[in-house]
Amino acid sequence: MSVAKVIEISAESPKSFEDAIRDGIASASKSVHGIRSAWVNGQQAIIDKDKVTKYRVDLKVSFVVD
Repeated sequence: MSVAKVIEISAESPKSFEDAIRDGIASASKSVHGIRSAWVNGQQAIIDKDKVTKYRVDLKVSFVVD
């Protein structure tokens, strides 16, 4: 039987929400092993001078506990 844990992370990218998701998972995987899934819990666009400058996502990431 496997036991999974869920953590919440935030990540951002100047390019897109998709890049923010990829960057967040890549960063989390440096210290969390066995990531199985992630789901977007929220999205935000950071605006500066009427332009989107950053895309931010809040993710829930699940991984198997050793």
